[in-house]
Amino acid sequence: MKTKSKSSSSQFSLPNFNLASLAVAAAIFLLGIGAGIAFSSTASYSSENMVSTNAIDRSVPDAELCQQYGASAVVTDMRVFMTMNPFSVYVDQPAMQPGCVMRRPNWSILERRNLVSSEQVHDCKQRMNTFGFTGKLENSPKISCIYQNDSAGDFFRANKPGGAPSPENDDF
Repeated sequence: MKTKSKSSSSQFSLPNFNLASLAVAAAIFLLGIGAGIAFSSTASYSSENMVSTNAIDRSVPDAELCQQYGASAVVTDMRVFMTMNPFSVYVDQPAMQPGCVMRRPNWSILERRNLVSSEQVHDCKQRMNTFGFTGKLENSPKISCIYQNDSAGDFFRANKPGGAPSPENDDF
């Protein structure tokens, strides 16, 4: 009886990588990282392309005052038309501009500059609202009594059990 001898070591072939091909692969990888950094650092901060909250904060009229006594905002003005017969809704092109939302304790700034009356402050306070404005305070800004609506924030926050509560300074 003939027995075939099997070799105890199994043959396993690895691809032949030489030093040159590893160097080329590393160079391509580093070139890709460099290109990515170059593309991301050329982001424009123009009014057409607001890429960060810092850019919004800088574009608000009276930016220092707004940061100290309120929060910068993007204000959207638009008109909505609704017909009843037939029922349909039409929306015009929204106009977006930088603005500021004042915290309630800081309304006196607007009163001292005679931009809002004591009656307007009383009415706004009765409705648990706050003031927001667009335009520079020195140049007849457009000031509105606005209502804080947090329902839209629920889409962006993780309000799941065990999630972090919103900071106290979010309440205006």
